[in-house]
Amino acid sequence: MPFREVTPKMIEATVRPGVKLFSQRGAMLAYKGEVSFTPNLTGGQGGLMGMIGRRVADESVPLMTVEGDGTVMFGHGGHHVHVITLTGDTLYVEADRLLAFDGTLRQGTAFLGSQGGVMGMVRGQVSGQGLFTTTLKGDGAVAVMAHGGVVELPITPQRPVHVDPQSYVAHQGDVHNRLSTALSWRDMVGRGSGEAFQLELSGTGVVYVQGSEEKL
Repeated sequence: MPFREVTPKMIEATVRPGVKLFSQRGAMLAYKGEVSFTPNLTGGQGGLMGMIGRRVADESVPLMTVEGDGTVMFGHGGHHVHVITLTGDTLYVEADRLLAFDGTLRQGTAFLGSQGGVMGMVRGQVSGQGLFTTTLKGDGAVAVMAHGGVVELPITPQRPVHVDPQSYVAHQGDVHNRLSTALSWRDMVGRGSGEAFQLELSGTGVVYVQGSEEKL
């Protein structure tokens, strides 16, 4: 795995000849060795369709390609960093949560509305996040950012997980999502204290949740 945690808000990446890394532009803090940084227009191995998907989704998070021989320190905005290891599976992650990831991973775009129908599409309006989300698939590591740290919550067929949409970071596995409402008459008249909307994830997998509802 190319990423090593230095502090809860900083990682060190090992860059080897012939192997690329991708990171959010502006996330490099320091580096040692012969390392180059170049703007990336196609977003990893997603190619033209991945780039088009991100433009349709209005995901304007710029990436840079990292190559060479050395080590690079990454961090951004004082956010906590969490490293996720993929072994052939797919990670669904909000684009603005990505800090860095292996160049061996294939990047694409998924339409969340297809998993939850109309309610899945409503999620984008409620959470302020897009109707699309970034996918990373293959064998490699991904470093994501979050407020207040990240917890991993297992999802099982017998026990779905409900998440505040603002706290959602990413998920992986055979998981379906839909937006559910917790509105009651008390909420309608201003006397409720519960969250009005929840993102329900069911199936088998893991959801990554940040410890704060703040946006990045």
